[in-house]
This record gives sequence, structure tokens and C-alpha cells, in this order.
Amino acid sequence: MKTPDVSFAKQQALLRRMFDAAIASAQPALCIPAHLPDPQSLGKGRLIVIGAGKASAAMARAVEDNWPAPLSGLVVTRYGYGVPCERIEIVEAAHPVPDAAGEVAAQRMLQLVQGLTADDLVLCLISGGGSSLLPLPLPGLSLQHKQDISRALLKSGATISEMNCVRRHLSAIKGGRLAAACHPAKVLTLLISDVPGDDPMDIASGPTVADPTTCEDALAVIRRYNIDVPAKVMAVLQSGRGESIKPGDPRLAGTEVRMIATPQMALEAAATVAANAGYTAYILGDALEGEARDVGKVLAGMALQVASRSQPFEAPCVLLSGGETTVTVRGNGRGGRNVEWLLAAGITLNGHPRIHAMAGDTDGVDGQEEIAGACLAPDSLDRAWALGLRPKDSLANNDGHGFFQALGDSVITGPTLTNVNDFRALLIDAPTEN
Repeated sequence: MKTPDVSFAKQQALLRRMFDAAIASAQPALCIPAHLPDPQSLGKGRLIVIGAGKASAAMARAVEDNWPAPLSGLVVTRYGYGVPCERIEIVEAAHPVPDAAGEVAAQRMLQLVQGLTADDLVLCLISGGGSSLLPLPLPGLSLQHKQDISRALLKSGATISEMNCVRRHLSAIKGGRLAAACHPAKVLTLLISDVPGDDPMDIASGPTVADPTTCEDALAVIRRYNIDVPAKVMAVLQSGRGESIKPGDPRLAGTEVRMIATPQMALEAAATVAANAGYTAYILGDALEGEARDVGKVLAGMALQVASRSQPFEAPCVLLSGGETTVTVRGNGRGGRNVEWLLAAGITLNGHPRIHAMAGDTDGVDGQEEIAGACLAPDSLDRAWALGLRPKDSLANNDGHGFFQALGDSVITGPTLTNVNDFRALLIDAPTEN
């Protein structure tokens, strides 16, 4: 395999430092302490800690490290994302397709918050991935129903908001139901956002927040993407039995939600790293959605305009964006959405000598691979062709991971213990003076 041109090492290292800074800005140890209540404010009440998500175990550890008084609790995180805790039990379960470990954890969590009083405080630690990690189906439905629908939604091209709308209306714990079960205790939810727009009801499908969407909205998503669902699932939605907790429900009167880390904060941290290296950073959006390959073409087109015409910005600069694109799976490749974006961008850039790029998921997992994303250099396509790879064929087969791994350009972080969604960067160097 040909080694990447050493002249590109500086740009590639800068892109990686930016990505690392985005991840570091959302670490629970940094974000949690300022939002913890004063232990004295509880009086004779208890603190119960619950939560779900890829960052939830690290969030629980941060609570333990900064809470001197007694506490207990249970949080569920993705396999491999657990961290040692002494007073809060950590359970690991499957993501993105749920499993029985998550179902049992969700049942136990509802049991844990039974019988609380108005003096008690439930601290709920929620981050991205919680939808799959709390897969407790409504009565009459099974875990298998949840698994099948999750797989279908992931392949459909539905947005995360649409997917979570369906999930909320088939769940016994999401859509405000967990907070309702805590009543009359107070509930403080600390959120690390991984969704476009930072809407609390879409982060882990909103287990502690009111849900204005309806069963009919969930049915509309199923029809829109022609998703084949079992008769029992249709019966739950058509009968209205799946209705979630609505705004104004008195059981949610004692709840508070705080957003402690967001995609925008992460992009701003990356922008600071770029500026320190002499590149002006422009954040194009923290909530970009759409088909990954289409977004890749558009943003690459913007980078080409900057490089060739100094519009709308002058190089050297970096174009940053976040959000959550989607992939409509048509091939049998390995995914995921960040490398699909990067491959489409690379095809559009066609080896432009002054443009580098990187894309990765800040949780360290792009799609279902234990790979965060990849880097693209001006020579990436040449190296691919030399290996017998056809970039357009790889894109058509949804095989971004296979493409970049063959080049040795995958970005592997391991579990990052946080999740503020996708990171995308296009770095444009200034023209070389003759």
C-alpha cells in the first residue's frame, strides 16, 4: 500500500486535533460539575441517579466524583462504554439495535423510581444512544418488534427525529413516561445533545420530557418510508394506546432540563484549534441533515468555490459542520454516514491539491463499525485507483468504511464516552505563491 504523501501530514494532523478538541469539549467530567445541585438543598430527600446513553456511564462517574453525600442509581450505556462507579450501577447493552440487557435495565429503572416522595430528587443523565439502550416495549409488544423496527428505520433514510417519533409511541419508558413514573419526586435531566436542533424530546427519545407528537405522526413516518410493520404494532398506533406524555401533564410539573453539551459547542472548540493554526474557521451549521452523499457533494462544491474563486471565504480556512445525515442503504457495504459523506465529497473534489477533509462521529462509532470516521487527502483517489478500488462503485455499495480502511485512512478513537454527533471538516489551503 502506498504511504500518504508526507507533505500532507501537517494538514491531516490539524484535522485530527480539531476532531479531538470537539470530543474533549463534551467530556462529562468537564460538563457535569457546574450543573449539580447543592447537596444541602435536598434536606431529608434522597438523590437517585438514572440515565441512558453512550455518555451516561462517564456522566455517572462525574456525578460520583463531585457529590459528597449519599446517592444510588442505575444507568445503562453501550457495550464497551462502561466506566467504574462505586455507588451507581452501570449496565451495558446493545446499540444501535437493542437487546435483552437494555430491556431488563429499563424495567429495573422504572422499578427504582417507584415510591419516591416530593423531597427526593431524580438526576437523569441522558445522551445520544439512549433510544436503543432503553428498549422497553408497551404491553402487547415484544423486544423482537422493537429490534425489527429499529433495523427498518435505520435503513429507511428517515431522520433521527422521525425515527424517535416512532420509538416514543411504542415505548413504555420514553416520551416522558420515565419522568411521570418518578412523580412526585423532582426530576433534573442533564442532556448531552447528539441531535440536530438540540430538541430534548429527540435525545434518547425524550424519556423525561413531554412529547407533543402523536401516534398519527408515528404512523405518517411509517407510511412515508413504506416500512413493513407487524399487525400488533399497527394496532398500538392506530388505537392510540401508544400515546406519550403530553405537555401540561401534572406529573411533569417538577421537572427541569439542562443542556450541558451540544454539537455547536464542539464545533466552536474545533474552530479555536483551527484559528490557533492560522486557519479561519467557518461553522456552516450544527444541524445539517439529508442524504450523506448529497450533503458531501454540496459541501465539497463550496470548498471548491473557496479554493478557486475565494468565495464566499478566502483560504486558508476550514469549513466545519455538524448534525446527522442519513444513508438510504441500497448496497451491501459496511457504511456508515460519515465515511459516505467523505467519499462523496472526495469524488466531487477529485483530488484538488489544496483541499483536505475529515468526518467522524464523536462517539467513536460511525454506523455499526468500531471506527469513528476517516480522513481524505488530495492523493486519496489516486491511491484508491492504484489498489484497484473504484470510488464511485464503493459509494454505490455504501462501502465507505471498506474504501478508507483499504487506504489506511480510517480514524479509530475507541469509546470516547461522549456523543455530540457528527464532525465534518473541509480544510482549504491558500494558493502557493510562485
